[in-house]
Order: sequence, then C-alpha cells, then structure tokens
Amino acid sequence: MKTFPKDFLWGGATAANQYEGAWDVDGKGPSVSDMCTNGSHTTPKRLTPAFEEGTLYPSREATDFYHHYKEDIALAAEMGFKVFRMSINWTRIFPTGTELTPNEAGLAFYDKVFDELNKYGIEPLVTISHYEIPYGLVEKYNGWYGRECIDCYVRYCEAIFERYQNKVKYWLTFNEINAGTMPMGAVLSLGCVKGYNGPVNKVPDEKQIRFQGLHHQFVASARVIKLAHEKYPQFKMGNMCIFATKYPNTCNPDDVLKCQKEMRTMNWFTSDVHVRGYYPSYMDRFFEENGITIKKEPGDDEILLEGKVDFYTFSYYMSACESTDPKVLEEAGGNLVGGVKNPYLKASDWGWQIDPKGLRYSLNEIYDRYQIPLMVVENGLGAYDKLEEDGSIHDGYRIDYLREHIIQMEEAIKDGVDLIGYTPWGWIDVVSASTGEMAKRYGFVYVNKYDDGSGDLGRRKKDSFYWYKKVIASNGKDVE
Repeated sequence: MKTFPKDFLWGGATAANQYEGAWDVDGKGPSVSDMCTNGSHTTPKRLTPAFEEGTLYPSREATDFYHHYKEDIALAAEMGFKVFRMSINWTRIFPTGTELTPNEAGLAFYDKVFDELNKYGIEPLVTISHYEIPYGLVEKYNGWYGRECIDCYVRYCEAIFERYQNKVKYWLTFNEINAGTMPMGAVLSLGCVKGYNGPVNKVPDEKQIRFQGLHHQFVASARVIKLAHEKYPQFKMGNMCIFATKYPNTCNPDDVLKCQKEMRTMNWFTSDVHVRGYYPSYMDRFFEENGITIKKEPGDDEILLEGKVDFYTFSYYMSACESTDPKVLEEAGGNLVGGVKNPYLKASDWGWQIDPKGLRYSLNEIYDRYQIPLMVVENGLGAYDKLEEDGSIHDGYRIDYLREHIIQMEEAIKDGVDLIGYTPWGWIDVVSASTGEMAKRYGFVYVNKYDDGSGDLGRRKKDSFYWYKKVIASNGKDVE
C-alpha cells in the first residue's frame, strides 16, 4: 500500500511580506504590504498611499526574520525540515521595481539565507512574488494593469536566477495567483490600486482592470519559466493557487451548476493557463457576460504555451458550499473567499470551516486534471494561542487539525496522487495577510509580538513543534 515516499519534502511555509521585516534596511523600498495598516477579525486593514503618523504598519517589522534568520533556520532544522518555503522581497532587490541593476545588499542577504539552509541540508522553495509588488510600480503603472510590469518582473527574475542558480532548485512564480480574480486581489496580488486609500476589502470592483492585470502576470510567469527551462535546466518551476474547494449545497442541478461555475473561475482558470498553456474555453462566456476584453499582444499565446509549469502547488485551508436558494443566508468565512456553511463541518475561531477530507478530494481532482507532481504549500489553523506563565503553549487544536489533514494526504497518495511535498503555513508566527494582525497565529513556534506592536520577538516552541518533529522523523507514520 502506498504511503509518503522516502524523499517526501516535509517542511513549512512563510512569506517575506509577513515575516521578514526590516522594511527599509539596506536599500529596500516599500511594497504594497508595507503600505497596509493593521486590522483585526472585525476591522479590515487599510491601504494608505502615504504613511500615517501614529498608525501601525505590521509588515514593517513583522516577526523580523531579517535579523533572526539563523535562529529560525536552526529551529526548522531541529524539527527536521527537508524544505523551507519562503519568498524573496522584490523591493529588496529592486527598490521601486524600475531600476536596471539590482541592489547588491539585498542579493547578499538571500545568499546568507540560502547558505544557512544548505548548512542543514534544507531545500529552499522560493516564491518569487508573494503578495508583494513594489509600491513604485503601483504609482507608476497602476500595478500589473500596466504591461510594463512584465519587463520589470522578468528583469527581477533574471537577477535572482543568475545569482542563486546553484542554491535554489524549486521556484514558484506567483503566490495564490487566482486571488487576482477577486476584488481583494487587486490589492494583494495585482497592486492595481493607484491612489486608493481605504479598507482593502472595499476596493472598487473593476473587473476589466483585474483580469487584464492577471493576463500580464500570466505572460510574465510564462516568460520566466521559458527562460528557466532554456538557461537553467536544473530548475523546477511551479505555480501556486488558492484551492477553494466548493460543494453543491444540495443535489438541485442549479446548485451543482453554480458550484461548477465557481470551481472553474476560482480554482481552475489560472492553473489551466499555467499547466496547459492556454486560456480555457469556459472563460469566454465569463468574459462576455462581465464586459471583459483581454488585450493581448502578438506572441502572447505562444509565450503561454512555451512557459508551462513543471509542478503544481496550492494552499488549502477550508471548503464551503454553493447555493442558489435565497433563503440560505448563513455564510462561512474564508481565505479571501467564502460560501454557504456546511452543516457537517466545524469551524476555526475565524469562521474557516475545517474539512480534512476536502483536501483528499481536492488532491484527487487536481491530479486527475493535470497529472503533474503536486505540493500542498499552505495548510494550517489560525487560532488564539495562550502563552502560559511557564512559557509553554499548548496548541492541541492545531495538532488535531494538521493530523487529520496529513492522514487525508496519505489517503490521496494511496488513491494514486503524486504528492511530493507539504509545507504547513506559518510554521512560525507571522502577520496575517488577510487581517494584518498577530493574534491569528499559525506557527509551531510562538513569536512574542502583539497587535499593538509590542513584544521582544522572542521565539518559543509550542507543543505542535515537538509533534511535527515526530511526524517528520517517522515520514508521516507517527501522527498521534
């Protein structure tokens, strides 16, 4: 019976904009994330075109990987990590995104990080752009809506590919690229918010701008994948999507068709382009009904076909249902997307429905469709963690969540899925991307940092730290 392969890539995931800090150190420029204020479960974070005195911008310091990278990588190594998912801060390499030569101090920092990982035999998995577009490109081009961003991104990739060609094998071009299909993606992923000042969940919904910006990201991704395949054949190039699993609320055919439509536009569209190399036919009707015209330049379609990914990665946190019944009003919260509550599931403190079997279902659906290696590169439970007087953190609820998802991953492997890696989200506490708060914690490692900006950034191991160490040592056999 199949189980986790002996070379399975166990590890954890982070993102520079939520973890790295040092927002203006050694020549780094501001990114969109640096212009976002803090928020909470009930109060949305805001985007401000200029810094406001007396306002907390949590990504500026985050949990300060920049100054704690040796300590943190040692903790990852103690758990037995085989892979360390991280991102590079674009603005640490090109401060405004428009420079023609990279910032050497920024390049040197990641040299040190990769060397430290190599010291422990840990493979880096690098997200090139993780919700972190230079704010200079927002001001100059309205983010990815401006086609000029393609060349800026390619220049950035040329610099990091050449520099780290012997240190990094696995690359992801964009984080959760399908966030760009939603209004909030205009802030996080696309940066199409020139001059906007206000809550990130109230961005004006301009679908033409968002989907045109998404097209430019597709072309940029394909260009750098083609470059990598031609010049750096040792590289493995992947995509990264939110997988927002949906079920029909009932067996009413209308619910089934609505669910299918949501699955296509949210989950399949962007990965169909990345894996298959062309726009799927079902989007023609969506574009027509929403007044969207994708402006392509000659050669774009050929570039998409030549820049297909080698493996598929995704985040999985929850599932939801779709209903056409106006009487069904109770909605579930979610990772940028929600839906109707499923009465068979429990939910987290933030209203995200917990559905481990949905991960098995999703893995099977994705692998049936694409037949390329898969990684689950985000999965985890955001929760309120209590720091006890003796310094311990008893997070059995997190262990329960992860255990059940790991069990279902093994079931998917038995089903025939080629699953090659697992990097739970926020293996160390980071700033929440959706709310900009610290109270929503995911990590195996607790960071002494709080929503008012206080805290000494000290690191403490949670109960889940020791549990995950045992899971990795047993290659997934011991999850109790």
